[in-house]
Amino acid sequence: MIKSSILSAAVTAVSAVSLAGAANAQPAHNTSDGKPVKNVVLVHGAFADGSGWRGVYDELTQRGYRVSIVQNPLTSLADDVAATERALDRQNGPTILVGHSWGGTVITEAGTHSNVAGLVYVSALSPDAGESTAQQYEGFAPTPEFVIETHEQGFGFLSPEKFKAGFAHDVNDADAAFMRDSQVPINMSVFGTKLNNAAWRTKPSWAVIATEDRAFDQAMLLHMAKRIGARITTVRASHAVFMTQPKAVADVVDQAARNAVRAAR
Repeated sequence: MIKSSILSAAVTAVSAVSLAGAANAQPAHNTSDGKPVKNVVLVHGAFADGSGWRGVYDELTQRGYRVSIVQNPLTSLADDVAATERALDRQNGPTILVGHSWGGTVITEAGTHSNVAGLVYVSALSPDAGESTAQQYEGFAPTPEFVIETHEQGFGFLSPEKFKAGFAHDVNDADAAFMRDSQVPINMSVFGTKLNNAAWRTKPSWAVIATEDRAFDQAMLLHMAKRIGARITTVRASHAVFMTQPKAVADVVDQAARNAVRAAR
């Protein structure tokens, strides 16, 4: 078992795709054809599963949205993108695609789907085409409380001893223990995979940044959100903001749904 950061682990991973260069910026286009956005697809990140979205799901369904939740296998970027595309294929119209943490990388690749009207990044990663997720960490401060243990088969788990401090310090002890013991490992090689697409270049984006996030340096989160031109909302929460502040997250998704058509024009 090896303790490592995402960046150092990805340096040794084999990239699945090699591109000549990043895609050039493209003008936004109206993917929703002027129709109201009533569909939402939620994409979880590493070390978690879709059940963590329950609070956001409840908030959005009470507001009349049709909400679908992706269960990422976390085995490769291609596998997670395929799972997300299957959910998008089932939507009956324009959709807001939401990703938490690693889920941000997934929605960046999958978000070029024709049903996607807008993107919401929830303390999430947002590489460009031709970049890997690991590259996003370069030049930013380390996060010593967010400790990944990589096992022999190359899958990473968060350290049990550091889980609450690094992932969900604002969750009660019982819930944090359940999250720790039910965490879903991620194939660490995914962080070295370069993206083919960057949906934020053609789709309007919003970002929720947890101000007490210990998985990412705050400067890194702000840099990523500003680079993609996202409308930024800050929320006092841990990396588990999607669980601990569901109303705040749902409010931003609601804003995205109400404004995606106008923003895309």
